[in-house]
Amino acid sequence: MYEYIRGTVAEATPAYAVVDAGGVGYYVQISLQTFAAIEHAAEAQLWVHYVVREDAQLLYGFATKEERELFRLLIGVSGVGGNTARTILSTYSPSELRGIIATANASLLKNVKGLGLKTAQKILVELSGKLDALDAGTAQAPAAAAAEEALQALVMLGFAKASAEKVLRGLAKEHAAASAEELIRMALKQL
Repeated sequence: MYEYIRGTVAEATPAYAVVDAGGVGYYVQISLQTFAAIEHAAEAQLWVHYVVREDAQLLYGFATKEERELFRLLIGVSGVGGNTARTILSTYSPSELRGIIATANASLLKNVKGLGLKTAQKILVELSGKLDALDAGTAQAPAAAAAEEALQALVMLGFAKASAEKVLRGLAKEHAAASAEELIRMALKQL
């Protein structure tokens, strides 16, 4: 339902953040990785996962889309809930977790507080093949998504789609890791 929330960081703790987006404060549960990314930031964009339960409606927020996708894979494993997945992502960075899953290192994964050996093994078995699919889907996605977002913004500003597309194609090759905002700034200088 929600893709991300962008706004002023009203409060940030290791367990949650309050993001003020347009005058509404969103209480978002976060991992320690995300806390480290937004701890001193005045503004932040959190990729969110919305959970509706019988007794609560929860927002989990992540500094990167990759962390959110790993969270979604983790909660897809039977016996792993949102808090357990968040604890795993607080213990290990996305790249470390990928390495643990790739090497099927259950003893390292069970070091996560509250995670037993059986659950760790289950996570490794169920996610080993899914990471390959996630890697294939996200390998080009960030750069392509940033370029597409920049193109839409430039067209909305009144630039011709063809010329904006040409400039962005060149910029995306030179600056593969650039965000949409950075691509827009660079494109404006060339258009």
